[in-house]
Amino acid sequence: MPMAPIISKCTKKEVNRGTWTAEEDEKLAKVIEIHGPKRWKMIAAKAGLNRCGKSCRLRWMNYLRPNIKRGNISDQEEDLILRLHKLLGNRWSLIAGRLPGRTDNEIKNYWNSHLSKKIKQNEKKNEGSAALESIQNSKLNKQIDGIAEKPEEGCSNRDTESTPNFIGDALFSFCNEEPLDLGWMNQFLQMDDSLFSIL
Repeated sequence: MPMAPIISKCTKKEVNRGTWTAEEDEKLAKVIEIHGPKRWKMIAAKAGLNRCGKSCRLRWMNYLRPNIKRGNISDQEEDLILRLHKLLGNRWSLIAGRLPGRTDNEIKNYWNSHLSKKIKQNEKKNEGSAALESIQNSKLNKQIDGIAEKPEEGCSNRDTESTPNFIGDALFSFCNEEPLDLGWMNQFLQMDDSLFSIL
């Protein structure tokens, strides 16, 4: 049984690669104006371009279409790209369909060059602040535990098991107060009763 002929890349027609010229752009635009943006292999042949159909399609979609929006991506568009990417992932053509005039190639390039880096920086910043906050919370919890559980010097540890330890107990503890000086009262009581006889 004879084998089918193998078509190698060498037998294929050599096509132009690289930068498009203004003349090629003009030819492509004229053919698309007549036949519409479809059947790209046929358009490449009718235009007389030494380009493949895929190259013609990408050139039209990303550069030559009349409704392409040029210029920087606005904050609203950026926000929409972020939300759509969270929902759709890397489906650039679907995302571009929600942004009139923007191409999927432009959005993909903007994502890879700007937004993905921005997201990573925000995640690192959030992780750092969350770690710092957890460290501060753990230090605060240790301080609170230390205040609540540490027995006061000179105070008896009565009923420590039965009564809960509150921070307020530590703040309003009178265990460290000095005893009241009642010496003046003793002197007053020992005074001669004759002083009171005048009254």
